Amino acid sequence: MLQAVPFAATVGVTVIEVDTTDGVRAVAELPDRPELHNHVGGPHAGAQFTLGESASGVVVMAAFGPYLDRAVPLTVRSDVTYRKFATGTLRATARLDRPVAEVVAELEAGQRPEFAVRVEITRADGTPCTELTVVWTLRPNR
Repeated sequence: MLQAVPFAATVGVTVIEVDTTDGVRAVAELPDRPELHNHVGGPHAGAQFTLGESASGVVVMAAFGPYLDRAVPLTVRSDVTYRKFATGTLRATARLDRPVAEVVAELEAGQRPEFAVRVEITRADGTPCTELTVVWTLRPNR
């Protein structure tokens, strides 16, 4: 995913884990770097969003990679909530909100399925600070 989306690598997002054993889940991290800070010394909201959206993209690639010859994954919309001040290295855990088979069935029926990936971003001590819901679609190739 980071090769397909160079911007995420530019800000320093790294993929820590991908798990497809019980649903689809991905974990990514963003290091604490001064050039990513905002005016109050924490990771900029845009950097946090990039981390969360990137983690959601890893989920999409893990879940629907075998279908990328038939469809292009695109972000439709997102909702982000900044709950607590973020500091230090951040970790994003993303989870697919629908069964893969359900989404694939819609794609195979000629539809353009939409599905949510929910993301929680935590500080290094495990305190949740940011939540995202990223809604994706699989746009069938023409």
